[in-house]
Amino acid sequence: MADTLTPSDQSTACSPLEQEVLDEYALLLDNLNKLSTVLSSLAERPTAEVLDGLRMLERKTSLVCTLLKASVYSIVLQQQIYGGEEGEG
Repeated sequence: MADTLTPSDQSTACSPLEQEVLDEYALLLDNLNKLSTVLSSLAERPTAEVLDGLRMLERKTSLVCTLLKASVYSIVLQQQIYGGEEGEG
């Protein structure tokens, strides 16, 4: 008689596959909580290494922007020069 389940036990009993899925969900929840904790700590206090990297990226970006502007200016200037020569010739 110990093997029989009462109606309330039958509604809460899970198949092995269902129990495995529930265990995986519990593991996923634990991993997500750990990830959340790590991300919160990183967001609260950015490290000097990250800030240095961002400063370097900012310098490189501004250099590329300056070079791009200079290239565009050079192209426009050349077009004006060649356009002026064609008008004279």
